[in-house]
Amino acid sequence: MVHDILQVQQQKIEEIRKSLDIVDVIGDYVQLSKQGKEFVGLCPFHSEKSPSFSVNPEKQLYHCFGCGAGGNIFTFLMEIEGMSFAEAADRLADRAKIDLGHFSSTASGRSAPSDQNKKHLAAFELLTKFYHYLLTTAKYGSVGMAYLEKRAFSQEIIERFQIGYAVNSWNAASSLLQRRHVDLSQMAKLGLVASRGFDQKYFDKYRNRIIFPIFNLRGKAIAFAGRTLGDEKPKYLNTPESPIFHKGDILYGYHLARPEIRKRNQVVLLEGYVDVIRAHQFGITWSVASMGTSLTEKQASILKRSAETIVVCYDSDSAGIEAAFRAAGMLSGGSNLIRIARMPEGLDPDDYMIKFGGEQFKSDVIGASQTLMSFKMDYFRRKRNLSDEGDRLLYIEDVLREVSMLKQAVARDHYLRLLADEFSISLDALKVQAKQLQKQLQRKSERKQQREAVQIAQKKQLPPAFEMAERMLLAQMMRSREVTARVQEAIGGNFSVDVHQALAAFLYAFYEEGHEPDEGLFIQGLEDISLQRIAAQISLMPVSPQIDEQEIGDCVSQVLKHSEVLMIEEKERERKQAEESGRFELSAMLLSEIIEMKKALGK
Repeated sequence: MVHDILQVQQQKIEEIRKSLDIVDVIGDYVQLSKQGKEFVGLCPFHSEKSPSFSVNPEKQLYHCFGCGAGGNIFTFLMEIEGMSFAEAADRLADRAKIDLGHFSSTASGRSAPSDQNKKHLAAFELLTKFYHYLLTTAKYGSVGMAYLEKRAFSQEIIERFQIGYAVNSWNAASSLLQRRHVDLSQMAKLGLVASRGFDQKYFDKYRNRIIFPIFNLRGKAIAFAGRTLGDEKPKYLNTPESPIFHKGDILYGYHLARPEIRKRNQVVLLEGYVDVIRAHQFGITWSVASMGTSLTEKQASILKRSAETIVVCYDSDSAGIEAAFRAAGMLSGGSNLIRIARMPEGLDPDDYMIKFGGEQFKSDVIGASQTLMSFKMDYFRRKRNLSDEGDRLLYIEDVLREVSMLKQAVARDHYLRLLADEFSISLDALKVQAKQLQKQLQRKSERKQQREAVQIAQKKQLPPAFEMAERMLLAQMMRSREVTARVQEAIGGNFSVDVHQALAAFLYAFYEEGHEPDEGLFIQGLEDISLQRIAAQISLMPVSPQIDEQEIGDCVSQVLKHSEVLMIEEKERERKQAEESGRFELSAMLLSEIIEMKKALGK
């Protein structure tokens, strides 16, 4: 019975693996470009400026030649999202529209968190549809619809973002949840309902409010923002963070904006969800928001992977400018082009588009966005009193420090000329000082590059011949049952590298179970992530599609020879210990064996 369950479960997992294209899955996180038969991009698991991350659509595997990350679609989701295998399987099954049924809860032996999260997602999906139905039904939603129409939200955009309305009732949502047998104590933890102190009965938290569902990157509702239509406090009621909702992990509107972001290779970062809804209504459908909070490292990472150009468009007040400066700092430093769109004083993007329209927003705000350096110059200027000589010098130092970090000589020259013209300073003097700062930065950079070069050289150092031979054999074994049988007979478990020995053992078992050669299926069956990484790396080694019998024979000889060398070294240690302990007869016997073994090796 247990064997049957495991077999069906494995069939489901295999069905998912074959139904999805790894390029599409990883493409949601990494900008990939075709290079020969493979796709390459910047690795999402470590910081790099030149792409060393490779995805092979034929084998449905990925590998980073920089940090060693590698595996299949399940491994990728587990590593990039910090998921268990069960959670990754659920996510991918949902994407492939494959019903895992009760097998989803046994995929990794850790059922509770995944099951609970699915129940939470189901509750948010139910209430999202319920609130949207109430809004769009005249009998219940006329008050809410009147407010949205007054704010000039179109029917299309209300539908697109699934905006809803919570009627002015204490039990509309809680009664629905109860009828669907949803655990209201769990809903209370999610901030959807609350219990009365005197009788512990549950009531709705959201009453007489416009409901803006908050979606995760996959388009699943995971939280609500509710705007009151009365005088209730607070004006905006947001569901708290939960196991399925971490504000700093999501970008509002990303699931809708992603196709256009890819097409334009540009993303517009706004501050709040209303700004995004308005932008989409006016055709700027490649815009997202950081949920009104400071940009997080997770959000910055998503943005940098999503598009080459990132336009930051926050509010025009002091808090907005400070937030834009912090965001720009987090987004810069890589290969992305960062621009800052400045809003007119007193207007946020929502206000601007209502007043001037989407086309003017595109041309006069997004289209007129500043380069990062121009924005920084304006930012530093705001911090100084330029009529004061001391502040002027400090401002010039601030700008020179930033200019010295620019990579392009033309850009450096441009901004130095602006500085010289503005303050009537010798351009030559500015160039000298900028050059000094640049040298300091260059020395720091060179020291860092030297350290990195040593690390890379150590990683890229060619392994010894026996190790290369073992890897070559394993690569061919993954492709051929016949080669595996030959290696098993000739070498068995005598691989010198422990991880190679483990992979060989798994391959022997894989074929004994009746499987045909399938590198993806084999790697999927390895439970150890580190083994999956190495197996993926070996699988992607450039080897001839035609099996070369001579090459196989040479590799087998090389492995056996090294195994003999290790045995000789072990005998040498035994002989030395015997001699030191006065067991001369044993020492002589071991010496005789060593001589015979060396003769056999041709030494």
